[in-house]
Amino acid sequence: MANNSIHNEIHALQSICYKRGSLQLLDQRKLPLETVYLDIKNASDGWFAIKEMVVRGAPAIAIAAALSLAVEAVNLETFQGTADAAASFLAQKLEYLVSSRPTAVNLSDAATKLKEITVKAASTRSEANAVFQAYIEAAEIMLEDDVASNKAIGSYGASCFESQLNDAKKISILTHCNTGSLATAGYGTALGVIRAVHAQGILEKAYCTETRPFNQGSRLTAFELVHDNIPATLIADSAAAALMKAGCVQGVIVGADRVAANGDTANKIGTYSLAVCAKHHGIPFYVAAPLTSVDLSLPSGESIVIEERSPKELLNSRGGLGEQVAASGISVWNPAFDVTPANLISGIITEKGVITKSKDEDFDIKGFVLKVVAQ
Repeated sequence: MANNSIHNEIHALQSICYKRGSLQLLDQRKLPLETVYLDIKNASDGWFAIKEMVVRGAPAIAIAAALSLAVEAVNLETFQGTADAAASFLAQKLEYLVSSRPTAVNLSDAATKLKEITVKAASTRSEANAVFQAYIEAAEIMLEDDVASNKAIGSYGASCFESQLNDAKKISILTHCNTGSLATAGYGTALGVIRAVHAQGILEKAYCTETRPFNQGSRLTAFELVHDNIPATLIADSAAAALMKAGCVQGVIVGADRVAANGDTANKIGTYSLAVCAKHHGIPFYVAAPLTSVDLSLPSGESIVIEERSPKELLNSRGGLGEQVAASGISVWNPAFDVTPANLISGIITEKGVITKSKDEDFDIKGFVLKVVAQ
């Protein structure tokens, strides 16, 4: 992949720059000190970018994967084969891309949908080029839909927090990891909600955790909040409980890489700790995620595969990119995610509305999804 440094402020919060046949991804490992875009020419480049955290955030991962293959399809000089062979070629590439980050269900969900589109195209068209064209158009629609979905999440989330104001005129919200423009095609999920709350004039302050060990909070979320002139304060991960005890926050909102059928959610490591603290202090804890993050095939969070990342992220500074800071020979456990049980979650904010609990304190995720599909 070629490095192309772009110092245009317009692009500063755009993680995905796409036009047909060309894809550039903002190298988020270098933020906030450098704004560098990488040229993505094929699925192999896309796989690397996702695996190595050039691009991260469940929605952005799915879009980047889909578009990396779209670019490869556009630029294929020749393809010797039938329409069925083209569909098979694309399916194999999609499976390869899914292996880059297995926890993010958005990626496998996008791959499944795109494979269905290519199979359908192959069954109705005789030429391979027609199958590739159907794939390219479907990937581009996913990019457009993600931005619209995020803005809807923001709107529903803002209404949710507005209803909790009571006598207060403003509310302060704590978030974890990065769920903004850099983690999606644009606007964001949990950070999109904070943007919407701020736009309505009811945000007192946003608090963001540093989000060890890769520091997505201090490097990325803080960067977005400062860029958008949103009043914000950065805290150490370990300061969250003290912040809650001091009465500084009235709500917590995070994203999710996967939502199980019972409402358990997988998100960046440290999310579970925040949920436990919020429950103890009586603070509402919300999850903001598109319906593509819902995996009804998993009965509970116990079935979610948790990715473990390189020991270097803990052994070296700057999330593994800097000098060694830990003792040589120490063993490391570095899970990328943890699972927050549904009983700690107040509501799940989606682009189709907020999933709330029944009188029995249970989420009916499947019922909500089926209702939305039927509409």
